[in-house]
Amino acid sequence: QLQASGGGLVQAGGSLRLSCVASGGNISVYSLAWFRQAPGKEREFVAAHSWSGGRSYYADSLKTRFTISRDNAKNTLFLQMNSLKSEDTAVYYCAAGSSGYSGGYYYVYAARSTYEYWGQGTQVTVSS
Repeated sequence: QLQASGGGLVQAGGSLRLSCVASGGNISVYSLAWFRQAPGKEREFVAAHSWSGGRSYYADSLKTRFTISRDNAKNTLFLQMNSLKSEDTAVYYCAAGSSGYSGGYYYVYAARSTYEYWGQGTQVTVSS
């Protein structure tokens, strides 16, 4: 089970740190990711962190402002979001995948089908 938190209302240019706590499993063997869904839009990839090698992957438009990280000892995934813009307003979801994929293909980590466990989402609203 994944529980996301840390969302809220923030002014443009501000920062937020999202957390996702996993229970019932050891996240060290899972690939982890954040996705987001804005009203009326498809759920889109934000960032991922591989279980093997600790590599990070980002949507191109977000890599300079967002940072994904994990603390395996605390079974927690994080997303640090800086310089937030109104277009970052969305519900943010954390996800975990147990396929054991250890390759380096971005498209694998960016695909929703890679992840079988999803958190409930946390709302991020950025006011301009």
